[in-house]
Amino acid sequence: MTWWKEGIVYQIYPRSFADSTGNGVGDLRGIISKLDYLVELGVDIVWLNPIYQSPNDDNGYDISDYDAIMAEFGTMADFDELLAGLHQRGIRLIMDLVVNHCSDEHPWFVSSRANPTGPYRDYYFWRDGDQDRAPNNWLSVFSGSAWEFDPASKQYYLHLFSKKQPDLNWANPDLRQDIYRMMRRWFDKGVDGFRMDVINMISKHPHLPSVGDEIQLSWGGEYFINGPKLHDYMQEMHREVLQHYDCMTVGECFDVDIEQGKQLVGADRNELQMIFQMEHMALDHGPAGKWDAQATWSRVALKSILKRWIEGLDGIGWNSQFWMNHDQPRAVSRFGNDQSFRIESAQALAAVTLTLPGTPYIYMGEEIGMTNVQYPIEAYRDLEIINWYREQLAQGRDPVQLLTSIHRMGRDNARTPMQWTDGPQAGFTTGMPWLRVNPNFAQINVAAAQAEEQGVWPWYQRLIALRKVRKTLVYGHYESFMDSSEQVFAYRRRDANGDFLVLVNLSDQPADLTLPEPVRRDDWHLVMTNRGPADQPSRPNLAQPSVWLQYLSPWQAVVAERPLGVNNGT
Repeated sequence: MTWWKEGIVYQIYPRSFADSTGNGVGDLRGIISKLDYLVELGVDIVWLNPIYQSPNDDNGYDISDYDAIMAEFGTMADFDELLAGLHQRGIRLIMDLVVNHCSDEHPWFVSSRANPTGPYRDYYFWRDGDQDRAPNNWLSVFSGSAWEFDPASKQYYLHLFSKKQPDLNWANPDLRQDIYRMMRRWFDKGVDGFRMDVINMISKHPHLPSVGDEIQLSWGGEYFINGPKLHDYMQEMHREVLQHYDCMTVGECFDVDIEQGKQLVGADRNELQMIFQMEHMALDHGPAGKWDAQATWSRVALKSILKRWIEGLDGIGWNSQFWMNHDQPRAVSRFGNDQSFRIESAQALAAVTLTLPGTPYIYMGEEIGMTNVQYPIEAYRDLEIINWYREQLAQGRDPVQLLTSIHRMGRDNARTPMQWTDGPQAGFTTGMPWLRVNPNFAQINVAAAQAEEQGVWPWYQRLIALRKVRKTLVYGHYESFMDSSEQVFAYRRRDANGDFLVLVNLSDQPADLTLPEPVRRDDWHLVMTNRGPADQPSRPNLAQPSVWLQYLSPWQAVVAERPLGVNNGT
C-alpha cells in the first residue's frame, strides 16, 4: 500500500472554510469543528492552504514567518490540536510550502533591504537600474513590472508576483539550507507532506535577460520556469529532507510538458511524487490568456491532455487528478452546467476525478456543487483581480467586459465562504464574512446536499467509498475509447483484481455510444449511475446494460464492472 496513491485529498482554503470566532475569517478551530464532516465524506488527506504568519497581501502566500501561525487563524496550540484530531481520525495533513518567494516583512528581507553588504542581501535578486528603467522587462503575474525600486539602496528587487512578495534566490546555498531546516521542523512536528507552490519557478536564468523588445513589458517565463538548476534543487531537497520521512509531495508546475513531468516525478529521479500540471486548466483560455476566456472548450482536447499525461507517466511516475483549486473557477460553472444540470454535471465531473489513474483532489465545496459568483468589482478581494481590473481600466477597456472576464475566471470564485446551511451567512460565520457569501447558499449548502438522496454529496461519498475498496480504480491499467467524441469520456480500468468501465457524458445533449465490440457485450453489471429511468421515460430501463452501453442521458455517468473470469475481450 502506498498511502498517497490510495488516498483522496480534500483541499481547505482556511479563510473560507469555517469561522469559530465571528470575525468573518475562517480559522483553525473552525476546521477542527468540521473534522467529523471530513470523516463522513470519506477523505483521508487534507491539504491546507497557507496558515503561516503573513501580512496577507496575497491571502497568506506572502509569508513573514514560516514557523508561526497567522493570528487570524489561531495559535500553534490550535494547529497542534488540529493535527492531532486529523491523525486520530486516520486523516493525514499536507501543508502549503511557499518558497519561491516570501513576504517583504520576513526578517530575511528586512535585513536584506537594510544592509546591502550583509549575508541576507543575496537571499534575493537585487540588481542595478535607475528609477525609470528596471533591470529587465519581465511582467509580473499580478500585472505591471516584476521589479520594485528601493530608493535607499538604489537597486531593484525581483518579485514575480506582488511587490510584497520578493523572490528568493535559490542559487544561495545558505538560503536553501534555511528552507530545508524549516521543512524538517514541520515534518518533526508531524505533518505528512507538502504541496509546493509554483515550485518550478525556483530556478532562474543566471543573467535574468529581457524578453524580445526590452522596452515593453513581456512575460519572461522562458527564463524563470523550469530553469537550469530546477532538478538539482529538487534532488538536493530530497536528499536533505524528503527521503528521511514517510511523506507526500506534490508540486504546482506551470508550463511543463510530459518529458519535464517525467523528470520531476520519475520514481527513480528522487524529486517529487506528483505534480499539478496545468495544461487542462488553460483549455478555455483565449489568445491573450486566462482573462480572454472562451465560452466553450473542447472535450476532445481535454481527453487528449489527460490521456497523454496518464500514458506518458505510466510506469514512470504518478498523476494527480483535479478540476479546480483555490486559483481556478468553480468546476461545475466552468466544465459543467451550473444552470440546467448543476447536480448532474457536478456528479459527472466527480466520476472522472475519482476513477482516473492518479491521486484525486477535491476542493472544498466541490462535493456540494458550489458555483461561481457574479459580484460588482468592489466586492472582490483578490489582488490579481483588483490589479488587472485597474490596469485594464486605465487602458480604456470597457468595465462591463472586464467584469464578464472576472465573473468567468476570477480566483475569488473559489474563495467564497463554504456554504454549510441556509442560515445567516450560510453558517460560515456569525459576523460579516471577509468575502461575500454566494447568494445561492439558501439552495446550495451542505445540510441540503446531505439530505438529497440522489444529490452531489452522497454521489461523492459513494465514489470515494468505491475507490477505497476497489484498488483497480487506483492501480488498474487505463484504456480509453471514443477519443474523438465531443460528448463522451469513456475508458476502462482493469487489472488482475477487477475490470471497470466508466462512461461519462460531458454535455447537455443525449449521447449515442460507439464502443468496440468486446466492450459492448452485456456481461457488465451496473455499479453506479447518477441518472435512471425517470430521466428519459421514452427509453428502456437505463439500469440495463443494453441501454447504457448504447446511450447516455445528458451528464450521465456510469461505473460498471465485469466479474472476473468473464471473457473480457483480451
